Amino acid sequence: MTSCQTQYLLMLLLSVGVSAVEVQRPRGVPLSKRQFYEEGKPFTCLDGSRTIPFDRVNDDYCDCKDGSDEPGTAACPNGSFHCTNAGFRPGFIPSSRINDGICDCCDTTDEYNSGAACQNTCRELGRKERESLQKMAEITKEGFLLKQQLVQEAKRGLEEKKAKQADIQIGKKDLEAMVEALRTVKETAEQPEKEAKERHLKAWEEQKAVIQMEKDKAKMAEVLSELDDDADGSVSVAELLSHSELDPDSDGSFTEAEAQGLLGGVDKVDSVAFESVWNNIKDKYTSEANTETPAEVETPGEEIKEPPSDNDSEQYPEEDIPEEEEEDDEEDEEEDQDDGDYKSPPPTQTPDKKEDDDEGTMPPFDQETQNLIDAAQKARDAFDESERALREVDDQVKNLEKEISFDFGPNAEFAYLYSQCYELSTSEYIYRLCPFNRMSQKPKFGGSETNLGSWGHWAGPEDNIYSLMKYEHGTGCWQGPNRSTTIKLTCGKETVVTSVSEPSRCEYLMEFISPAICQEPPSLDAALHGHEEL
Repeated sequence: MTSCQTQYLLMLLLSVGVSAVEVQRPRGVPLSKRQFYEEGKPFTCLDGSRTIPFDRVNDDYCDCKDGSDEPGTAACPNGSFHCTNAGFRPGFIPSSRINDGICDCCDTTDEYNSGAACQNTCRELGRKERESLQKMAEITKEGFLLKQQLVQEAKRGLEEKKAKQADIQIGKKDLEAMVEALRTVKETAEQPEKEAKERHLKAWEEQKAVIQMEKDKAKMAEVLSELDDDADGSVSVAELLSHSELDPDSDGSFTEAEAQGLLGGVDKVDSVAFESVWNNIKDKYTSEANTETPAEVETPGEEIKEPPSDNDSEQYPEEDIPEEEEEDDEEDEEEDQDDGDYKSPPPTQTPDKKEDDDEGTMPPFDQETQNLIDAAQKARDAFDESERALREVDDQVKNLEKEISFDFGPNAEFAYLYSQCYELSTSEYIYRLCPFNRMSQKPKFGGSETNLGSWGHWAGPEDNIYSLMKYEHGTGCWQGPNRSTTIKLTCGKETVVTSVSEPSRCEYLMEFISPAICQEPPSLDAALHGHEEL
């Protein structure tokens, strides 16, 4: 039984206006133990240690080790005195407080022989407690009614989710079939597209080869003209030796034998035979036009400027740079960085690329090929869209399965908390609880959010496991453990966070009110049956 139920029991008993009927028994003895104290019969200590004549009970001398023979005196150091407290709650006080001049029992029975001016306050205390318990009982009752509504809503919600899950599964099968059909359409459309592109590329490669061949022939004729110093239409060993870069072994000595070897073992070749020579020398040959370098011209009177000294930067030491300039520099740097996000330097043009440019760009596809490309692209777009829709459906199925299988309490009464968040603002922080997800803390005046734990498990005692939530594996503390939070749920008409504390370093405790934790109030018969005495 929870504390709320116990208090509700007491409230019921007090509210019926019970006036304590005094049952004769020794002073300080509770009604539950009246049978052990029968006047005129020997008294046996409650621990069974000895039996004494009844007239030695409450004789201000301790005979029993457990102090049970002196329930109404201060003779036994380990004794206890029962306060009847008619109109309020009965209770016990240590026997050392009997007749000490301080009123501990609201009915003043503990000060029967001290002369203390005590007033019986039991009825007033009972009235205040009844009001408090009545209010608490009303909250409990209303909270439980709300809980019943939450249970019904959760039941309807679960049925709706299961129905939705079934519908989605049917739709998913249809969508899977559509995806496979569109995959086939896509692959069918891509095959002729691929073949047409390959034909176009092959034709372009052949065209480029023709262009390259023509360029190579023109270059060969140009080189033949450059090498033919005597303009006789042929190239001799002597003419070849004028180009030292053609030395086959690059040893710095281009000999006649080596030149003759390049000419195919003869002293001279004509324009027809030069084609085979050209294939051997074209990679090394340097045009005579490129070997001439213009002489450096020095402008009279122009002074050579030296690069600025590194010390120029010390005109303004770093710490003395005006703040405005520093801010401008920072802004410039930021702008440069931002520019880098969407601007890239122009690519360096390689020789190969330049040759491609000389050969021209690949011509556009002919209409037939373009039609095939458009058809394939349309098929790809349709397939991609269907695949994206299927992924979204898969996500819906997974989320529904997760929510349906979640432990939201015995009757899913906590299901309404799912996907909700609740906040508590203090002088320093804003605490945010998202049940079954995470708990966080954020400074009110700037700063990043700190994770105080992600949903772990229900952590209440075995007989009330749903009274505590545990959130674990939060942000690690400096040289300490990861943060964690325990959520203590109490019954109420509202759903609200009431307090957050840190009882231990990096371990937080949150008080959370929810009608989902409210228990059914006991009946009056059960209350009367379960109560022992007033």
